[in-house]
Amino acid sequence: MLLSTRHLEAFYGDFQALFGIDFEIDPGEVVAIIGANGAGKSTFLKALSGLLKAPRDRIWFDGRAIGGMPACEIARLGISMVPEGRRLFPSLSVRENLSIGTHSGRRGPWTPERVLGLFPVLRELLSLPGNAISGGQQQMVAIGRALLANPRLLICDEISLGLAPVAVKGLYDTLPAMLAEGMTLIIVEQDVGLAQRVTQRLYCFQEGRVSLQGRSGELSRSAISRAYFGV
Repeated sequence: MLLSTRHLEAFYGDFQALFGIDFEIDPGEVVAIIGANGAGKSTFLKALSGLLKAPRDRIWFDGRAIGGMPACEIARLGISMVPEGRRLFPSLSVRENLSIGTHSGRRGPWTPERVLGLFPVLRELLSLPGNAISGGQQQMVAIGRALLANPRLLICDEISLGLAPVAVKGLYDTLPAMLAEGMTLIIVEQDVGLAQRVTQRLYCFQEGRVSLQGRSGELSRSAISRAYFGV
């Protein structure tokens, strides 16, 4: 497997947010994480990407223990995240926001020209500030920035949040191009039906624990509902 966690716990001070998360993803796989607000999804992603401390031997990437490593080192190993809310720098142009992704120093198929080919609308927006474009366009920049790090594992946290359906469809239509390069994807998604359609396996989190996991197309809506709401 490419990445796995074993009994992963996470804390904010004295508050425990994750309780023994076991998770795994194979190379080239697309896996969804669903769950209600406060279920621990974003906390889990922060631990994977080095934004939240974790014991070294609780997170493994490509056979190496990476728990608690600095985020910059994890990025250099090949893990990149599209954060919830996009997190663009408003004082930087679209071009400058994209260029941040190249700072990992990793080589690979994703170049600025390749990203602009994936999101051609950005060509006309490169000189604009990051906060002067639409929400869907900002999400394209956030994804493009992550791709320019040439990751082996791309983590997408709520990329459809607050976007119009047509913008969401456009973003998810780009997934085949990413997967064609051997990308592995973890997607946190509030739209359960969409999560089932675009992924191979699914994990449901509830109060910091895995309440359900399985093949996305084989999990019933009733089972997902019970795991999602804890009833």
